[in-house]
Amino acid sequence: MTGTMPARVVNAMSVDVEDYYQVSAFAGTIPRAEWDRWPDRVGTSTRACLALFAERDVRATFFVLGCVARRHPDLIREIVAGGHELASHGMSHHRVWELSPAEFRADVRDTRLLLEDLGGVPVRGYRAPSFSIDRRCWWAYEMLAEAGYAYSSSIHPIAHDHYGMPDAPRGPFEPGSGITEIPVGTVELGDRRFSCAGGGFFRLLPYAWSRWGIGRVNGAEGRPVAFYFHPWEIDPGQPRVPGAPLRSRLRHYTNLGRMEAKLRRLLRDFAWDRMDVVHGTAQPLAEPLKVA
Repeated sequence: MTGTMPARVVNAMSVDVEDYYQVSAFAGTIPRAEWDRWPDRVGTSTRACLALFAERDVRATFFVLGCVARRHPDLIREIVAGGHELASHGMSHHRVWELSPAEFRADVRDTRLLLEDLGGVPVRGYRAPSFSIDRRCWWAYEMLAEAGYAYSSSIHPIAHDHYGMPDAPRGPFEPGSGITEIPVGTVELGDRRFSCAGGGFFRLLPYAWSRWGIGRVNGAEGRPVAFYFHPWEIDPGQPRVPGAPLRSRLRHYTNLGRMEAKLRRLLRDFAWDRMDVVHGTAQPLAEPLKVA
């Protein structure tokens, strides 16, 4: 008797393109009005990401801040030329609930138009800074649909002190406005959820945790994981921000020097592609999830 091996699950790789001084953890230390005073490193670190992906012939989705795109138009064209998906991370890293509906509408519209003009390709995906779509701003999906987006990856369905919606679905779902929401990866142990989505969890915890978690979702559930990281996470030489809270410094700087090697292992151990390719035929939940 002969059998066939199950097809290898292809996961979704993504990069949130922002510089080290633009992260939410430093928002109380570095006002946006002072961003231009800090050395710009996002072009070099993002090109390092492109080189990593080229080594393994991996295509990814790059969620780019509009302010970064405006400053680095050549970088946008390099992302597209590499076969990667160009997507929106908003204009200036405002968390969604910091904006009014009208301000958010303008933010996502203007960012999409800018990226499309620079990249010469349609922009259909959006990721909220700091996974900041939650019950306070469920109206954001209506604005995204109006602005021409097809999907969002703006929810991390765990409990966290900076973000999270732990009762949201773990897989793609329809939030009620024609947009598909694709949460980043989580694994369940008993009645608890844990992140296997990348970012700080990937950098701070042993690699074995992420390998196990992604493997469990791929194997036991037969589903892909949406993974993310930032270019500054593979830039150990970045300037240190004085006066930042201790917790922010620990989260931001720990294991920067080990991140690139861990990513190489991850790219080798699992199959990866762009968000729009992996989830191009993904079916949302039969019933939309609506939040009053």
